[in-house]
Amino acid sequence: MPTYRDEVVVLRTHKLGEADRIVTMLSRQHGKIRAVAKGVRRTGSRFGSRLEPMMVADVQCYVGRSLDIVQQAESAGSYGAEIADDYAAYTAGSAMVETADKVTDDSGSLQQYLLLVGALRSLSRREHHPSLTLDSYLLRCLSIAGWAPSFDVCAVTGAPGPHTVFVAQLGGVVADEVAPPGSPRLDAATLELLGALLEGRWSDAEAATERSRAQASGIVAAYTQFHLERTLRSLPHVERTA
Repeated sequence: MPTYRDEVVVLRTHKLGEADRIVTMLSRQHGKIRAVAKGVRRTGSRFGSRLEPMMVADVQCYVGRSLDIVQQAESAGSYGAEIADDYAAYTAGSAMVETADKVTDDSGSLQQYLLLVGALRSLSRREHHPSLTLDSYLLRCLSIAGWAPSFDVCAVTGAPGPHTVFVAQLGGVVADEVAPPGSPRLDAATLELLGALLEGRWSDAEAATERSRAQASGIVAAYTQFHLERTLRSLPHVERTA
C-alpha cells in the first residue's frame, strides 16, 4: 500500500471508537490531510501528545480508502505543549489553527503552512503579546487567501488616503463619498497599528496604546469572519488585555 512522509501542523482532532482519533493536519507538501491515528488515546501510545492541535510533526502515513492511516509521528515542534501553559497564548493559537482549517481546502497551501508554523513558533516563544501575534496572523492569512485589506488607499475608488472609514464588506478603508452610512471610523493610531500588523513592523505594533489594540482587534475579527463567512468559535475566548 502506498505511503508518504510529510511535515504537518495538527489543526484539530476527533475521537473515533474507543482508542483511535481522526487527525486533521495541514501539511507542507500534501495539502490538508485527514488520517486515523490508531490507539492514540491509549495510555502509553507511541504517538503520545505529538498529534495534538498546534503541534508540528513529521508523519508517515499510508493511503486508505477514505481516510489515511498514521504509521509514524515524530515531533518537529512542540509548540502546542508550550502554548498550552499560557491561557492568552492558547486561545490565540486555537483561533489560528481554526482559521487555517477554514481558509485552506484539500490542496492546502505552502504559504499558509509556513505562516502558521511561524506564528505558532512565535507564540510558544512569547515573542509578542498573543493578541498582536493573532491579529497579525489573521491579516496575513487572509492576504495570502486573496483578501488583502487596504489601510491606506480607498478599497473602492483607489483614491489615496488617509481615509478613516473601514468597511469589511468593501475590503478596507474607503473614501467618505462611497462609505455606507453608520460605518465605523478609525483614528490614525489604529490605522497605523493595522498596517504594522499586516507588514510585520513589530516595534510599531508594540508601541500602540491599549485603546488602539482593542479597536484594531475588533476590526480584524470583523474582517476575518466576513471573509470566512462563518463565526470562529475560538475567537470570543481570546484574551485581549496586554
